Amino acid sequence: MPNEKRPLLEIKNLSFSYPADDGGHPVRVMSDLSLTVGEGEFVAVLGHNGSGKSTLAKLMSMILAPDSGDIVVDGQSIYADGDPDERINNARREIGMVFQNPDNQLVATIVEEDVAFGCENLGVPSDEIRRRVDESLAAVGMSDYARSTVYSLSGGQKQRVAIAGVLAMHRRLIIFDESTAMLDPSGRREVMAAVERLNRVDGVTVVFITHYMSEAARADRVVVMSDGGIIMDDVPASVFTRVEELRA
Repeated sequence: MPNEKRPLLEIKNLSFSYPADDGGHPVRVMSDLSLTVGEGEFVAVLGHNGSGKSTLAKLMSMILAPDSGDIVVDGQSIYADGDPDERINNARREIGMVFQNPDNQLVATIVEEDVAFGCENLGVPSDEIRRRVDESLAAVGMSDYARSTVYSLSGGQKQRVAIAGVLAMHRRLIIFDESTAMLDPSGRREVMAAVERLNRVDGVTVVFITHYMSEAARADRVVVMSDGGIIMDDVPASVFTRVEELRA
């Protein structure tokens, strides 16, 4: 689908394989995949288990490196030539990721300390950290819990704190890797409201990986994956009319 917005993330002919468990030939899970995400877009990624959604998330956030192909972040090629380490570090300042289980992402005992953690590692001045923490907690509706203990929060509240921690580092694009999968319906609603606010009000670019069609329907675009490739990429109304293909 043509993208009319300025590209923030471009995936070009990406291929990726996982090492075989038995030491044999690597297992190819993605071949020649291309995708463009425009600045300010809300893109949902749907697909069955094993379709390659989480692998795509890890490639976009540069947790994994592709076998071939390139990723371009805000016009900067990452893997085209030479040692990509410096370019990866620069790109990671633009891209954040929220994982499926918030307990794997929260590192401090107190909410505001956890949100501040990433900024402290980046060497952000103390007064600026305070401002960012307050703004980020407000953006996800968690200001009243700033001094609460993390372990006392519900699953949805923990996930909102994880989002705030990424937001405080001023990431322009946030990837959500099935971030509502472990939550009850109330928690999913809380997180979706926070994600939509980030995108619609604050202008953060969102890639939202999910297996809930009701969540994907709230995006600007829906990308459907199968067997490591993209089989649909269109506005939700168009994608969800292709009922038989989605069911398959």
